[in-house]
Amino acid sequence: MSRVLAPLGIVCTLVGAWELAARWDLLAGALNIEPFLIPAPSEIATALWEDRELLAADAWVTLGEVVLGFGLAAVAGVLFAVPLHLSRPLRQALYPLLVASQTVPIIVVAPILVVWFGFGIGPKLAIIALICFFPITVNTLDGLRSVDPDLAKMMRTLDASRWQLFRRVEAPTALPYFFSGAKIAVAVAVIGAVFGEWSGSDSGLGHLMLQASAQLLTARLFAAVVILSAFAIGLFWLLSALEHKVAWWGPRAT
Repeated sequence: MSRVLAPLGIVCTLVGAWELAARWDLLAGALNIEPFLIPAPSEIATALWEDRELLAADAWVTLGEVVLGFGLAAVAGVLFAVPLHLSRPLRQALYPLLVASQTVPIIVVAPILVVWFGFGIGPKLAIIALICFFPITVNTLDGLRSVDPDLAKMMRTLDASRWQLFRRVEAPTALPYFFSGAKIAVAVAVIGAVFGEWSGSDSGLGHLMLQASAQLLTARLFAAVVILSAFAIGLFWLLSALEHKVAWWGPRAT
């Protein structure tokens, strides 16, 4: 219960302070802007209820993009990390390029992908996969390389093949590392979905946020942000639960 009550208490305190500051126009006064531009949490909750059908329709679109894009990144990350682990020359050649790929801002790449692939779901999935790919690949590769040398030596003395060493020792060791990277990736996957929808889309929460911003419907804008945060938190804890089931030997989150 302490793991739930402590963060819940902090959230309630912050929301309460936000409500009072918004009601008394303290935030608007401090930022020198109109009060309606900073909605109170109660106004956001009202927007969540009154606009529930509109928000739900766009939320399903964004959630589908996030899940599919993350799935592509997970598969690609593992398929990329394994050859890098097995081949030292390949790792030396490609690992620096993998790191360099993260120096290009995704918000710059997003419009280019839309130009190349159009306004369909393809660019959104590509953007989400690009954001999620790096942490999954790097963590999986670190896990594959973190095998106890004495354990690997023992397997070789038992005349284990390279495949047996990978399947029985390296892959199980890397699995908790994979989940660590996956949890980081899924938490930021919603950012990729929003960037993709901002670059060109006629549906999704990112598209809804652009419309709400243009119409100065700030409560609806914040309501979309709340749903995006809920997606990230829910997917993170879903992966944590799956990790505790299939990779129970790894270090658990405190």
